[in-house]
Amino acid sequence: MRAVTYTRVGGPEVLSVVERDLVEPGAGEVRVRVVVSAVNPTDWKQRRGPGELTGPAVPNQDGAGVVDAVGPDVSEFAVGDRVWVILAAAHSPLSGTAQEYTVLPASRVVRLPDDVGFDEGAAFAIPALTAHRALTVAEDGPARLGPGALAGRTVLVTGGAGAVGNAAIQLARWAGATVLTTVSTDEKAALARAAGAHHVLRYTAADPAAEIKALAPEGVDLVVEVAAGVNAGLHVEVLRPRGTVAAYGDDRGTGTLTLDFRQNLWLNTRYQFLVLYTVGLDKLRAGAEDVTTALRAGALRLGDSRGLPVHRFPLAETARAHEASEQGITGKVLIDVAPAG
Repeated sequence: MRAVTYTRVGGPEVLSVVERDLVEPGAGEVRVRVVVSAVNPTDWKQRRGPGELTGPAVPNQDGAGVVDAVGPDVSEFAVGDRVWVILAAAHSPLSGTAQEYTVLPASRVVRLPDDVGFDEGAAFAIPALTAHRALTVAEDGPARLGPGALAGRTVLVTGGAGAVGNAAIQLARWAGATVLTTVSTDEKAALARAAGAHHVLRYTAADPAAEIKALAPEGVDLVVEVAAGVNAGLHVEVLRPRGTVAAYGDDRGTGTLTLDFRQNLWLNTRYQFLVLYTVGLDKLRAGAEDVTTALRAGALRLGDSRGLPVHRFPLAETARAHEASEQGITGKVLIDVAPAG
């Protein structure tokens, strides 16, 4: 089978297409024929290092395809099932989705509804699971998402044109929240509106906090935060008491978060930092169930009409796909690995 591998950390140039032997699934494992692989920032950050590799690695955490073989003790999947995967490359260095087949534990595989495309299954894995976690960590909020779960709540999504921001907007709307979002340009504002945001604001405006407070006089319940460091001052201005900041990124930041103790003390602010790698399989599986339900309901969709443009590359050009993501292309980078049929 064809696979993209790298044997040392570095830029996109370390990626190469090679031939690998097909691996048989062991007990509790399934083999997935990958149709579409997706690129996320975590993929090229892992490829860049730091650190050294002890052997070859296959990049990309997200993908969707068809079950090709099942190992002993697997009863929940059968050959021919359409699926998407959870953090494939985190299972082992050679289990990433930038290859024609990958073998994973059944616990990292999720059934894809028949009327949902492989593109959606690959594109919304990490972004939607991150968004789901962000929307379910508030002390007074729901632990699961579905229609009405966030009814009566106001959610602020910073960076609403990014993949996680887009998923957060779509999921929050599906769950009944009033959604505000911040973006940097008119083009990104159009994408955020297409995703379903009720109010789209420019964070480059003179006083974004005043604009947010005018729309949410009692404060926002939850901030889905991509730029934790630079927005820490904004949080205390716009949060309601007992509000929550779910921080998954520090874009434009320094890696250090400085908080005003007194202001956050009197707000009873909750800061929840989140990354999928250590959140626990139970949280990932619960999120995957809700994300799959949202996909089935049409609440999560790709494309310009839903604010998430798609940029496609063939498997042989995985290095270019990584480069596009690394350079900050707006939208979702997908890799066509194998025909769907």
